[in-house]
Amino acid sequence: MATTHPALLFLVVLACTGAASGFYVRPGTLNDLLAVKVNQLSSIRTQLPYSYYSLPFCRPDTIINSAENLGQVLRGDRIENSPYVFEMMEPKLCQITCKIVLTEQGANDIKEKIEDEYRVNMILDNLPLVDPITMIDRDAPPYYQQGVNLGVKGLYVGSKDVMYFIYNHYSFLVKYNKEAQTDLARIVAFEVKPYSRKHKPDGDWKGNATRLKTCNPYSGLLVVYSDGPQQIEANKEIIFTYDVNFEESDIKWASRWDTYLRTTDGGFPLCTVLGLLSPSNRGGFMTAMLLLWVFMGPFVGYSSARFYKMFGGMEWKKVAIRTVLVFPGVVFLIFFALNMLLWGVKSSGAVPFTTMFALVFLWFGISMPLIFIGSYLGFKKPYIEDPVRTNKIPRPIPQHSHGILPFGAVFMELLFILTIIWMHQFYYIFGFLFLVFVILIVTCAEITIVLCYFQLCSEDYQWWWRSYLTPGSSALYLFLYATFYFFTEMQITKAASGVLYLGYMLIASYAFFVLTGTIGFYACFWFTRLIYSSVKID
Repeated sequence: MATTHPALLFLVVLACTGAASGFYVRPGTLNDLLAVKVNQLSSIRTQLPYSYYSLPFCRPDTIINSAENLGQVLRGDRIENSPYVFEMMEPKLCQITCKIVLTEQGANDIKEKIEDEYRVNMILDNLPLVDPITMIDRDAPPYYQQGVNLGVKGLYVGSKDVMYFIYNHYSFLVKYNKEAQTDLARIVAFEVKPYSRKHKPDGDWKGNATRLKTCNPYSGLLVVYSDGPQQIEANKEIIFTYDVNFEESDIKWASRWDTYLRTTDGGFPLCTVLGLLSPSNRGGFMTAMLLLWVFMGPFVGYSSARFYKMFGGMEWKKVAIRTVLVFPGVVFLIFFALNMLLWGVKSSGAVPFTTMFALVFLWFGISMPLIFIGSYLGFKKPYIEDPVRTNKIPRPIPQHSHGILPFGAVFMELLFILTIIWMHQFYYIFGFLFLVFVILIVTCAEITIVLCYFQLCSEDYQWWWRSYLTPGSSALYLFLYATFYFFTEMQITKAASGVLYLGYMLIASYAFFVLTGTIGFYACFWFTRLIYSSVKID
């Protein structure tokens, strides 16, 4: 069987999702200067990320890309430095970032991104920028929305035309916690409130030292005067400004992510110790899963060869090649086609050619040799004997029904998972997800065993592929539900975004087919050997 490899991968992946939240990599003392980094521009309407500097924003003198792991590249993260640099414990009001004169192309790009509801993402001390949304119940804690809207569109007073306004003033709030023993201050939250203000210089433009008529940093107020919001127009200048304030908080540094995740679950220690699920370890989980997939090669090759030999196969190299190509090959082809689409729309989510080459190297340079080694060792093992002697003369196989599908076992949790993935939220119900996964395993095994028993009672001895396809066919229902979710819940209007969504859900459905099919096959294999071993004993 060439399906054990991805199935084992998904077992470990889903088991690891029970890890505890609030894990942190290591405590770090803050320096006097706090450098804000910028990440991708993201939108739930398009699902197409773009680089922050793909729009005409204020830039530092030199743009430096942060070191990225393989998982970050595949996620579309593009972390770079920014002109926003704070001094710890030093509040600032109305600091000028820069002045930009928009070209017609730049103005149109910003308008298009506002139309698609893009959000600006920033990072400080590895914490993402959030915009706190006050709940209806004011006693309830605020809801943290990742990033901040790029701008807003609407009707201005006295006009009937739709206008676009950019948020050109950020009011940052940095929350910190002081340790009583060391008196060290550590950042525990990074919040922002955006404003659109049409600034005017007080006199000639003198760079960042210019005084503004519309903003007085000595008044103690955010913005004193303004001629209204800043409209986006070609060949018009936009002055970007910001405030920064510091506020002491009772949130401990080790639990600062709890505010984002809203959970106190304990979870499963293995993945917690490795830090795979820590949101601060961006891309770490995906990188770990890719490496796990690669180094599971000997085990999948071994199991595939042993089953192949048990069913009478004699050419172990053929089954090894199929193990290398079948599942990873289909996934890679779909992924490559989607990546070509992302290249075409110039999205930062497109995987660079060098990273694509690295994936191919991991596949053929490491995974394939390991699979061949495992297949060779497995084929050298003794033949797995049947518990009883089988009749060599085949009997006619009667017709019978298809069977019950285990899709209902994951139906409710699937809604939450799709919402978390495609609405750019954090998932935190790890214990419940693991419980659902256990239920899925039990359901697949029970249904397959029951149908296998009825099949054998009907003198249908060809149980192996049926035991695989019966639970595996639930993947069709998963894809149909994902399609239903697309038309009822998603706000996607662009064709490229729709293809991207359906393509990734096709990969997920195929993986679900392999996972459930493998569970069904192993359950039926164990069941048939058990019952016929009992017959032999009697």
